[in-house]
Amino acid sequence: MNARSTARNRPRSASIVGGEPVFKGTQVTLRTVLASLAERAMTAEILAEFPTLSEEDVRAAIAFAATSAQEDLPLAESPINR
Repeated sequence: MNARSTARNRPRSASIVGGEPVFKGTQVTLRTVLASLAERAMTAEILAEFPTLSEEDVRAAIAFAATSAQEDLPLAESPINR
């Protein structure tokens, strides 16, 4: 999965769910999928609960969260060897 396909799966639409990021062709928000994952739901459970999603959508949510976390984390200080 590349960054383009991940971004394509998370468009914003002001007319759907108040402008929150949703998965293309659905009304399922990124927040909803991330909350399900945080509650330890398996991909199969998420897909059963939201049949308009694909496995690629769930992977895109995980990739988005990982990228967001990486951007939010401070850079680790590297020890200076003298």
